[in-house]
Amino acid sequence: MIIQTTTEGKSNFAIEQPDHTRTCSQLARGFGNSDFNPPTPKDLVVYIVEHHDEGWAPVDALREQSPTTGLPHHLTQTPLPYLTRTSQSSPDFNEKHHAYCGLLSSMHTYGLFNGRYGLSDFIFIDKITAEHKAAADEMLANELTRQSRLKADLGTDPVTSAWIEEKALFNNYKLLQFFDTLALYFHTTHTEGRKEAKFLNVPDGKGTDHTLTITPRDDGAYVLSPWPFGTDSIEVDVEGRYITSQPQGTDFKSIFDHTPKEKQVYRLVRG
Repeated sequence: MIIQTTTEGKSNFAIEQPDHTRTCSQLARGFGNSDFNPPTPKDLVVYIVEHHDEGWAPVDALREQSPTTGLPHHLTQTPLPYLTRTSQSSPDFNEKHHAYCGLLSSMHTYGLFNGRYGLSDFIFIDKITAEHKAAADEMLANELTRQSRLKADLGTDPVTSAWIEEKALFNNYKLLQFFDTLALYFHTTHTEGRKEAKFLNVPDGKGTDHTLTITPRDDGAYVLSPWPFGTDSIEVDVEGRYITSQPQGTDFKSIFDHTPKEKQVYRLVRG
């Protein structure tokens, strides 16, 4: 899950991964204007964006409590065996829908462990302890095999073969990273903690990558520039639960499941 930061004395907003990705898909559906081309093929890209963390659903359903926070495990503090499982399960899920969705999902998995294919300086695989390294290496090797197999399948059709040409493929990979990280900007940090931030390597579909800057505004909106969406403003939302830390031994799953979901709404406007 994603456990949003909060101010002292207030509950944390806990967001399950599939709910996080629904926000990502709202962004993907609105993306595209005269300066930024929409993704191609749009329906399949929107699908993978909406389901790129689907493998987390069984892990989130455990409602497992962190021994250090008394809350559910936050995304970056999830035990490695769970992370290895979800990293394979998400491509499994997406491949069942379409080979191209499986390919982008597998690339997302591989990129998270390996610096997002050069887009990030953080190499997560290098931080994994010896206890879990072999399992992670095996999972990543299997994902490279999956990618080769899916590219071979997609390459047999003249329509789908165009999608896997390197420039086109990485255009959509970068878009997936943008939608993911823009949603995480809101989901990981409470309102008062959000500051100006930059999103690198956002492709315009015309051969140029851009740096987009988001800036909170006093009226609660967020200015994004340059502007990549088809309307002058866009509202997206996410569902989650406001949860307080509980002592160990509490029936945490019952508390979590009986806490109703609430909604946060975010408004982005043209810079």
